[in-house]
Amino acid sequence: MFIYVNGEIVNKEAAVISPFDHGYLYGMGLFETFRIYDGHPFLLDNHLERLNMGLEVLNIQKRFTREEVKDALKHLLDANGFTNAYIRLNVSAGVGEVGLQVEPYQKPNVLIFAKPLQEAGEMAEKKAVLLKLKRNTPEGLTRLKSHHYMNNILAKREIGSTPDVEGIFLTEEGHIAEGIVSNIFWRKGKTLYTPAVETGILNGITRQFIIQAAKGLEMDVEEGFFRPTEVFTADEIFVTNSIQEIVPILEYEGHQMPGKSGPIVQKLHQIYRESSVVLWSIE
Repeated sequence: MFIYVNGEIVNKEAAVISPFDHGYLYGMGLFETFRIYDGHPFLLDNHLERLNMGLEVLNIQKRFTREEVKDALKHLLDANGFTNAYIRLNVSAGVGEVGLQVEPYQKPNVLIFAKPLQEAGEMAEKKAVLLKLKRNTPEGLTRLKSHHYMNNILAKREIGSTPDVEGIFLTEEGHIAEGIVSNIFWRKGKTLYTPAVETGILNGITRQFIIQAAKGLEMDVEEGFFRPTEVFTADEIFVTNSIQEIVPILEYEGHQMPGKSGPIVQKLHQIYRESSVVLWSIE
C-alpha cells in the first residue's frame, strides 16, 4: 500500500514522522474522512472547508484547495490501483519543542491514506443503543474533527466490536448528542429531527447534506435539544457518516423500527447515491 506524505507517494513502511510532532505529543492535528466513488471525491469542497476552518483554530498555517487535493488523490489512487476508496486526510501540527506552543505551526505534516472499498451498494441496517458514557464537551468553542478520540474509543469499548450496533451518546444534561462515529436523525410525520450543533456534536458533512436533501423533499427540519424518550415515537431513525453513508436503524433501545424499509430513508438514499459521483459541494 502507498501513502501520500508531504507531497510524495511512498510505501507505507517508509511513511514516518518525528516523535517531536505536536500531533503526537499533544494531539494537535485534524483529519477528514471521505469516500471516492468511481474516482470522484464526494463533497470534497465541504470537507476541505471544515478542515481549513479547524486549521485556523489550531493555529496551523496550512490551507487546502480542491485542485491541490484532487491532484494528490489522483496520484495516490493511481499508485494503489483504487477506483472506489476510503480516504483519510490527516494534518498534524509538525515538529516543535517539548512544551505547549503559542506560536503558529508553520510546517505541518500532511498524510493521506487510502483503503479500497467495494462499489456502493444497498444500505446496511444497525441497532442503536444508548451509551452510559456521556459525550465529552468540545475542547474549544466548537467540536473539531481532531486527534482527540479517547471519548469515542471508550464508547466503542462499551458496546464491543459488533459491527451492526451503533452507540448513541447523551450529553451530560441528558440530551441526545450523536453516535460514536455518526450523526443521528429521526422522522415523525413530515418533520426530520436531529440534535443541534450547540449540543457539542460534530457538524458532519453528511449531516449537512441530509438536512439540505430533506428540505428539498419539502420536509421540515428541526435541530434542537431532545431527550432520548422523544425518539421512541419516531417513524424512522437513521445515522450518517461519510464512509457508511446513510444507515437505517432497525431497533432503538429495544423499540422496533422500519430500518431500510422506511420511505424517507429510501428517498434520501436515492438522492445520496445519485449525488455521490458528481457533487463537489452541498447545493
